[in-house]
Amino acid sequence: MNLALSITQATTAILLIISILLQQRGTGLSGAFGGEGNVYRTKRGVEKILFFATIIFALVFFASSLARMFVQ
Repeated sequence: MNLALSITQATTAILLIISILLQQRGTGLSGAFGGEGNVYRTKRGVEKILFFATIIFALVFFASSLARMFVQ
């Protein structure tokens, strides 16, 4: 059981990192120095799917971490 949780946690961590890195970059520090203003826009298509996938991967990672803590 512990091995399966370890594999699940490692796989989910890799998928979570990939999904975070694939998301579109924000303005970062340029907004503090008079760069691009805060423009509201909706997420569509692949961007929306990637956003929800990131949330799901984070929840699965958290749940597997808790389960692994209680199994040991």
